[in-house]
Amino acid sequence: MDNIMIERLWRSLKYEDIYLNHYETVDALYDGLTQYFYTYNEKRPHQTLNYYTPLEVYSNKWKNKEVVLC
Repeated sequence: MDNIMIERLWRSLKYEDIYLNHYETVDALYDGLTQYFYTYNEKRPHQTLNYYTPLEVYSNKWKNKEVVLC
């Protein structure tokens, strides 16, 4: 089950960032990945987390709401 989550992350990363941006340098790649993971973890709601962000779930902001995670 653990592998499914990381495989989905890598697929999302490739199709939503790597394949769309042609990074010319390692520094550009690093900056692009930093921005992608910031958006992925802090700004983008995830369906499997009942449309909360990973940061909200991790920081327990969801405790005050009735949330059932699948």
